[in-house]
Amino acid sequence: MFDVIVIGGSYAGLSAAIQVARARRRVLVVDAGRRRNRFAHTSHGFLGRDGHAPGAIAAEARGQLLAYPTVSFIAGEAVSATGGIDAFSVTLADGQHVDGRRIVLATGVEDVLPDVPGLEAQWGVGAMTCPYCHGYELNRGRIGVLATGPMSLHQAAMLPEWGQTTLFANGFFEPGDPQVADLVQRGVSIEMVPVTRIDGEPGAPVAVLSDGRRLAVDGLFVATRTRIVTPLPATLGCRMEEGPQGSFVATDPMKATSVPGIFACGDVASPMASVAIAVGHGAMAGAAVHRSLIFPPQMSQAA
Repeated sequence: MFDVIVIGGSYAGLSAAIQVARARRRVLVVDAGRRRNRFAHTSHGFLGRDGHAPGAIAAEARGQLLAYPTVSFIAGEAVSATGGIDAFSVTLADGQHVDGRRIVLATGVEDVLPDVPGLEAQWGVGAMTCPYCHGYELNRGRIGVLATGPMSLHQAAMLPEWGQTTLFANGFFEPGDPQVADLVQRGVSIEMVPVTRIDGEPGAPVAVLSDGRRLAVDGLFVATRTRIVTPLPATLGCRMEEGPQGSFVATDPMKATSVPGIFACGDVASPMASVAIAVGHGAMAGAAVHRSLIFPPQMSQAA
């Protein structure tokens, strides 16, 4: 019986687990190995690790965590979970069962890209979603925003801070839309001709328009939809909320879910995503789940 089972071994999960380990409690991390930012070459905005490779950050953190003698780690996928507080049972894809008093969900999400040929090949290097993570490196160059819905207006309004910005409306917006006029006031160029595909070497995207024009940009921003990578939050009965890009697990300020004994952190439990945010939320979840082992659980505000 583990004190805490952390499902997901990326930045949030590792951050949660190390808080529990430092309280000398038995903690198991189950990691399927699908970090959301595995497509990016570098990570930015995380103090002390700015510009480092995402995989290197995760590997160093995992090594530090595993130095604690009460920590166990399984490279595998948790496929189901049953039970309740002080008596959870988690089943892995290989049929193994593990038991724990508490669960921390840190499974993350995946980005669902729009169906534009060539976009996937650019993802993480020439196409991205977060200007705070990747905007500075564009050196105030040419920036494209590939419209996917209302969030693209927000992206396009922000991105002139990082460079000369063009919104590829792609059929989502019309010239007379008031929001489009606001973007023009921000200095954003509007391209109404649809994008048929993305060409170019990885890191140097070229938007190919339906009239044959080819517009090269230094970076292409896309407001993706996000999808939780596991059915576990739903099958465990956690209350969900809907964010601008997709649903996420509702938590209270201490990262407790609506289900007693289950906490959640990282992208699976937040509409905002970055390595720094995930690590901070993970630390909060780790401290809170440990305290729940000491003090009688209170009803979560997420219920």
